[in-house]
Amino acid sequence: MVMNFQNKLDSITRRAFCESWAKTALGVTVLHGTTRNVLAAESALATPTSGPGFGKAKNVIFLQMVGGMSHIDTLDPKDGPTQGPKAPIKTKADFQLGGTMENLAKQADKISIIRSMTSKTGVHASGQYLIRSGYEQRGTIKHPNIGAWAQHFKGPSHKTLPSNVCVNRQPQNGNGFFPSSFAPLPILDPDVGLQYSKSEASADVLDKRLAMLNKLDAGFRERFKTASVQSYTQFYDKTVSIMSSTDLEAFQLGEEPDALRDKYGRNKLGQGFLLARRLVEKGIRYIEVAGGGWDMHNNIEEAMEEKGAELDVALAALLEDLSERGLLETTLVVLCSEFGRGPKINGNGGRDHHPKVFSTLLAGGGVKGGFIYGSSDKEGMAVADKQVIVQDFLSTIGWSLGLPVDEVVMSPSNRPFTVGDKGVVIPEVFA
Repeated sequence: MVMNFQNKLDSITRRAFCESWAKTALGVTVLHGTTRNVLAAESALATPTSGPGFGKAKNVIFLQMVGGMSHIDTLDPKDGPTQGPKAPIKTKADFQLGGTMENLAKQADKISIIRSMTSKTGVHASGQYLIRSGYEQRGTIKHPNIGAWAQHFKGPSHKTLPSNVCVNRQPQNGNGFFPSSFAPLPILDPDVGLQYSKSEASADVLDKRLAMLNKLDAGFRERFKTASVQSYTQFYDKTVSIMSSTDLEAFQLGEEPDALRDKYGRNKLGQGFLLARRLVEKGIRYIEVAGGGWDMHNNIEEAMEEKGAELDVALAALLEDLSERGLLETTLVVLCSEFGRGPKINGNGGRDHHPKVFSTLLAGGGVKGGFIYGSSDKEGMAVADKQVIVQDFLSTIGWSLGLPVDEVVMSPSNRPFTVGDKGVVIPEVFA
């Protein structure tokens, strides 16, 4: 069944208006809630509900290394002229990793690496948009990330906390054409946590303000009976609820032992990974953590010593921590970047953009451990076997969450979309 949406309000204007209300009345920055809006959908194909890995993941930690992570220096090392600053190293599994990945090598029995990723996008912003959504960036429509797709199909994952969180950066695209209540909650600094989550007003004053807002808003809601306006109304209810919730403790890294915080690394990347683990424990379904500094056109040896080492320490700690707590089997850990970097070291001692082939990593959520899918050629220049496009990669993530990845969903503009834009699931990576 396809529904026609008659909402004529401009969504950006409406959002700014509502956010202004919340900030003034509640003394908080607007928190994105977890209300579910039922968009119309029609099935283009019969969706399988079984198979390797289907629905094994209850949560996803999506780790995006922003700038174009060099596959040759991390997940797909090479010998000979294209070798990175450090020689490849042996791992706990039957494959090698880049020389900087010493801690991850000890956790290699928990991971699957896809070494045959490819993309046609070699521009940062477009590539980052694509790896999150599976769609090319366009000015006419925004596309959802996997967290928003999961909320559409499965509903909210928590009673008070949001189902979709973005750590270390403002969400670049999140809810897409879904309601604003599906948008990721931004946590810009893991050490600071969730800002403005407590009202400066007393309970009595807050109640009076809310009653006044409700009275002022009643005419607006009556006039514009749309799904979006309803979403914002429910959104405020969630905001008030979360302000007094003990679940806010999930965002407080200070509750973790100093030794564990040190193990993850005392930097935004490591602490972001640790925060992601805490949010998984609270039942938040989709957490994206961004790590910058991977645009290594210059002096890649020095850059890998810093950023490569941070990633190595943090990812190894995350995998070990999730495993020890019994969370890894139901949590899909995803490591990706918008593209790779070229085999040739340039005149500045760095590597340039290379979307033709790159690597991604999966762990947990029913994924095989110690497994390699696909390959690049001996120089790391092109795909040699089992090509995987971004759409396949995201469809595989959706499959792990138990989403009907081939079900067509109509946007408010009456255009058809699917999880991962009709990508092909890779069952071989699941146990």
